[in-house]
Amino acid sequence: MPRKTNTRESILEFIRTFRRDNGYSPSVREVARHCGIKSPSVVQYHLDQLQQTGFITKDKDRSRSVGVVGETGQAAEVPLLGVIAAGQPIGVPSVDKWSSEAERMIDVPREIMKGRKDLFALRVRGNSMVDAMIADSDIVVMEQADTIKNGDVAACWLENEQEVTLKKVFFEKDRVRLQPCNPYMLPMYHDAANVRFQGRVVAVLRMNP
Repeated sequence: MPRKTNTRESILEFIRTFRRDNGYSPSVREVARHCGIKSPSVVQYHLDQLQQTGFITKDKDRSRSVGVVGETGQAAEVPLLGVIAAGQPIGVPSVDKWSSEAERMIDVPREIMKGRKDLFALRVRGNSMVDAMIADSDIVVMEQADTIKNGDVAACWLENEQEVTLKKVFFEKDRVRLQPCNPYMLPMYHDAANVRFQGRVVAVLRMNP
């Protein structure tokens, strides 16, 4: 059964179409009206999430500043270093596996590279992050990072289990909540000392439209 299009996907498609037809970006109120969203603040929340996962760029100090990543057609290369679970964690041979072996180089929109370094890509396995618009077989572009902010989508290495998973991260006193973005899946809780972060998601490349 085809996956139902969610609000964020509808917003992204409207922005693409509006920019193609008009040559500039829609306003927040135009997005709200087209997508049937009553509150502009809800639209702004979805735009912030789309920016966080690398689907759009925007300038908070300018109106109609939303751009869609990949529109320019200019590309750069990053290494594809393996698979990450978006579901139950999976094991990898070592915590350093991704930094030493690349399957191949892949093209990514050049906008993703701006102001960033040490980028790499992983192929997603599983559906725990579908509400963050990260589906099975998609490729996530990661920026290497040892420290993560609340709400970041990150590659999380579980020391005791010797496993890795892709989840949204929240810090709760002496533990870490690894939150799936799928209403049918439960969060995982780990002692903070058991979790190491290997990178945060900066973009998603959709493999199965």
